[in-house]
Amino acid sequence: MSERIADTAIEPRRRWRIRRPRRIRRSLLLVPPLTIMLVFFVFGIFADIIAPGDPGDTNVLNKLARPAFDGGTTESLLGTDHIGRDIWTRIVHGARISLIVVAIVVPGAALFGSTVGVIAGWRSGKMGQVLMRYVDVQLALPAVVFAVLLGASLGASIWNVVLILLFWTWAGYARLVRAEVLSLKEREFVIASLAAGGSGFWIMRKQLLPNVFNTIVVIMTLQVPVVIVAEASLSFLGVGAPVEQATWGRMITEARNYLTQAWWVMWMPGLALMLVALSGNLVGDWLRDLLDPRLRNLG
Repeated sequence: MSERIADTAIEPRRRWRIRRPRRIRRSLLLVPPLTIMLVFFVFGIFADIIAPGDPGDTNVLNKLARPAFDGGTTESLLGTDHIGRDIWTRIVHGARISLIVVAIVVPGAALFGSTVGVIAGWRSGKMGQVLMRYVDVQLALPAVVFAVLLGASLGASIWNVVLILLFWTWAGYARLVRAEVLSLKEREFVIASLAAGGSGFWIMRKQLLPNVFNTIVVIMTLQVPVVIVAEASLSFLGVGAPVEQATWGRMITEARNYLTQAWWVMWMPGLALMLVALSGNLVGDWLRDLLDPRLRNLG
């Protein structure tokens, strides 16, 4: 009997030792995406220091200059575009535009969508049904087409892009948070709070929101690359930021006609967009595994 108890006590340590190399390998694989995301945030915050030039400055005498690593000069590290604008400066300042959009859209959509989800889950009667029918209608709309229509109606502006993406992204939070709340409201601690005389607002604020916080954080992390790509897509289609502002999407759309004669004009902003989007997804997946105990125990 004592041997069985000892084996039971040792078993968790054995599982931990087996999983330890797997955890180490996963942590090492996370170094590149975390580094890329850190560089993206540093570029966005310190763009004026890292690339002090004006991203809109033109020099037609130096148009389509090759990058420094491909036979060009160090004055233009990543080359210039078709009207002589420095690609490095425009990529760095484009990261600032993307970061501004992310910093407003992701928390704003999380706050509004989570609030709607908690209310709809707690008050699952008529109020909850009305809220979720509106969420269903919005999720059923073709997002890209609807965003382009709104962008064309409102005009080219970075704040219009923020409004469009806020309107586009909050519904996903509402649906997932509502599903979590519907499960939590049947738990013993919520029933005990009701029996003790707790109000609905107190239970939503003190009992439900803290228990769905991990889910909200994971969705926010996964939304970062989605918002970056969405902002670039709107700029690519001409309904995003104004022409005078450097964005990765506009850089790509302006470079389409020069791909065969100057590959770097499209490849540099496209590579930056791909690396940030992919790294954001990898970091989001890792954070989901870290915060979800069901997935964490599998690793």
